[in-house]
Amino acid sequence: MAKDPSQTTEQALARAAVNPSINSAAVMGAYQGNLMGNTLDMGELVNCLRESCESVKSGDLSDLEAMLVTQATTLQTLFASLARRAANQEHLRQYETFMGLALKAQAQSRATISALVDLKFPRQATFVKQANIAHGPQQVNNGTTTPSATAHAGKPQRQPNELLEDQSHGSAYLDTRATTAPAGGNPAVETLEPVHRAKKSRR
Repeated sequence: MAKDPSQTTEQALARAAVNPSINSAAVMGAYQGNLMGNTLDMGELVNCLRESCESVKSGDLSDLEAMLVTQATTLQTLFASLARRAANQEHLRQYETFMGLALKAQAQSRATISALVDLKFPRQATFVKQANIAHGPQQVNNGTTTPSATAHAGKPQRQPNELLEDQSHGSAYLDTRATTAPAGGNPAVETLEPVHRAKKSRR
């Protein structure tokens, strides 16, 4: 990695330590010794990783799609190999070990294929609006919002009952225009005279 003339050595090393391409190249170099040998150039590997990152930024996901396809195929190969080895085991413990590894490889292959499908065909978010459906007469009374109702947050105010109050003159009071006449009393029932009690109270 070329050092910027405006940076100190410590700044250049710190930036290299957090660079994703350099970190990935270091890990790949540690594990690919048995594949590419020890002659793999780290600088070229970093450049290749940077090119892949730039392709993804520009919207080209072909490298990622190819990676997922090859990984799913490789995991499927592992599953088949481990399942065959499990079938050749004579002891239950060895059989369970190989079969467990085979099923893990199968699950990883399925997850990789699912990730590939989501990448190739992204799911569209669906927004469903609420619909009020009634098979008969429906009345919705949402009330009216008054300034006092929103004056205090978290304290809902009671709305006036428009059926019982008259607001025609700018005031709110009980509507008494339809007051019914009081019914007449029963003349046969009269107030009884006070009963004279005994002077000595009972205990």
